[in-house]
Amino acid sequence: MGFKDGLQQILTRLGGMSPAGQNHVSKPVGESFPNDESPLYPIQLEALEVKLGYIFRDRGLLINALLHRSHIHVTGQDREQSNERLEFLGDAVLGLVVNEELYHKFPDRSEGDLTKMKSLLVCGARLSEVAGEIDLGVHIRMSRSEAATGGRHRSSILADTTEAIIGAVYLDGGLAPATAVIQRVVLAGSDKILARRSLRNYKSRLQELIQARFKCPPRYKVLEVSGPDHDRLFKVVVTYNGIPMGEGEGRNKKAAEQNAARKALDSLDNDPKLLNDPEG
Repeated sequence: MGFKDGLQQILTRLGGMSPAGQNHVSKPVGESFPNDESPLYPIQLEALEVKLGYIFRDRGLLINALLHRSHIHVTGQDREQSNERLEFLGDAVLGLVVNEELYHKFPDRSEGDLTKMKSLLVCGARLSEVAGEIDLGVHIRMSRSEAATGGRHRSSILADTTEAIIGAVYLDGGLAPATAVIQRVVLAGSDKILARRSLRNYKSRLQELIQARFKCPPRYKVLEVSGPDHDRLFKVVVTYNGIPMGEGEGRNKKAAEQNAARKALDSLDNDPKLLNDPEG
């Protein structure tokens, strides 16, 4: 093989030139393709691996981690072939690594404090930020209709895909590489993240989570007001689609709503299926 032929093959692999010598620009993952079957070009996967700081031995795992269920739906595949199983695994790995990090970093904090700190570091809003920092949205395979309605910027999709990638790294290389990726892309600057008040606004987080999926906000209702005028206690319930998600109490309505939203978020962390898509 001559030098020219070898160079052409390298350029072809990187999506830069066809074997015939014609210019060929690799399409972004988000661009439309027939039947929503957009391919993932090696050069795009390599770019994502660089951002993660991890090179996959089995790139099929990375491709699977980027496969949103909307793409599965339009291509007629089983839902189990989407990234949801990897998301399930990645959530567990992420929780383990963050728990251990907090356990060693804050030896004097109580279990309750550590739980609250973990919630801030792995909440959907934070994982969505992580995805934005590595431009994850452009790599996700999803249907054209999902992309057209803002799917590549939707907080829930970005957060779920981040967890799926962590699960893929764990299966590909084990706990040590998964820990390194989590340290690099999730826990970087954790002190500043823990100090941010915006992530402590439970009502905002709950509303963002629900509206990102279903375009309908949660509802709050005062169940009871007790105590004398100078020392009242409010009891509030938050519901979605008529279903109670959490109750909270507070010395004013605002505090009670925040506590109700926090309980709802805790419930969703323990059982994400509580917020199933009404359309299935």
